[in-house]
Amino acid sequence: QVQLVESGGGLVQAGGSLRLSCAASGRTFSSYAMGWFRQAPGKEREFVATGTRSGGSTYYADFVKGRFTISRDNANNTVYLQMNSLKPEDTAVYYCAAAHTSNWYVLIWRVAEYDYWGQGTQVTVSS
Repeated sequence: QVQLVESGGGLVQAGGSLRLSCAASGRTFSSYAMGWFRQAPGKEREFVATGTRSGGSTYYADFVKGRFTISRDNANNTVYLQMNSLKPEDTAVYYCAAAHTSNWYVLIWRVAEYDYWGQGTQVTVSS
C-alpha cells in the first residue's frame, strides 16, 4: 500500500513557475514508477509526465515538453514536477500516481496502469 500526498499547487500568472511535490508513504517507493496527470473541469484525466523507478529516464506529453520536468528523490520518497512557462491552459487539478513494476527502466503513461493516486492539487494559471 502506498499513500501519496501532493503539495505545491496554487495561483500563478501566465509565464510563471510552480513546483509540485508528491510525498509517498511506505518503504518501497523505489519499486514504483511515478507519474503526473492532470484533469481540467469537464475533461478526462490526462497524462503529463512520467519517469522510471530510478528516475534516469523520463517521458512527457507533447504539450509540456520543454516546460515541465519530472524528478524523484528515492531517499526521501518524493517525486517532483517543476513547471515553467505556465499557460492558462495548464489550469487543472494535478495528480501524482504510482505504478508498481519490477522493471527499473519502464515508462508508464496510461492511467489504467497506475495503482495508487494522490488526492490532487489545484493549479490555476491566470492570463
